[in-house]
Amino acid sequence: MATLAEPVRVPARDDTRFFLTMAIVMALTIAAGFSLQLAMGRSSFGAPIHVHVHALVFFGWTMLYVAQNALAASGSIALHRRLGWLGAAWMTVMLVVGIYTTVLMVQRGAAPFFFQPAYFLVMNSLSVLAFFGLGVAAILLRRRTDWHRRLHYCGMSVLTGPAFGRLLPMPLLIPWAGWVVFAATLIFPLIGIAADRRRTGSVHPAWWWGLGAMVAMQLAIVLIGESSLGVALYDLAVAGTPGAALAPLAYPPFPPLP
Repeated sequence: MATLAEPVRVPARDDTRFFLTMAIVMALTIAAGFSLQLAMGRSSFGAPIHVHVHALVFFGWTMLYVAQNALAASGSIALHRRLGWLGAAWMTVMLVVGIYTTVLMVQRGAAPFFFQPAYFLVMNSLSVLAFFGLGVAAILLRRRTDWHRRLHYCGMSVLTGPAFGRLLPMPLLIPWAGWVVFAATLIFPLIGIAADRRRTGSVHPAWWWGLGAMVAMQLAIVLIGESSLGVALYDLAVAGTPGAALAPLAYPPFPPLP
């Protein structure tokens, strides 16, 4: 009877260890980016409360993503599935918090000086929408584990963008900062493609769908963020706030040297 009471363990597939390892690598990348920001004095615990809420929500997802991959690798599939529904709700909160925080930033005139304000508004908003869309697709395909884990992986890759934005020398990358950060996020799915090819001799089609979503996201960011539509969205978001004093398609002035 004691044996029957034990949780059912499903043997890990050959690639579960890969996805766990890469989940940890992505989490460490995110932690490194934001730790560097704090160490360099470019952020502090004195930031507005909504910034702290944003950090807790998004880093909470990072920890949940690592935990879910650890559960899959250990064969604890029942708990993995139960936590999956928490993850679905968490993603919805991330969508709202991510866009809301971005709007508040541009309203304060706090868009990073290496991004045009309208571009920054569109970039952050479409990035969290792309993450959410990939996550929804992964949930819908949850019974097809090979698709499920690869689509979630690509969504997590999108979320590493802000971390790379803190690790790379962004002021030196103007006006290509957005493209460079995007290229950095592609490192992770490209590693996944290489791992598939090495392990099986072929590339799973989920990678092409995930990469396609990421490329479509970046093209939409550029096309909208640098267009009259992007300007209109920015003007709508910042009307009556300090952000309205900034030109939507001009780079903000460099911050004063300490």
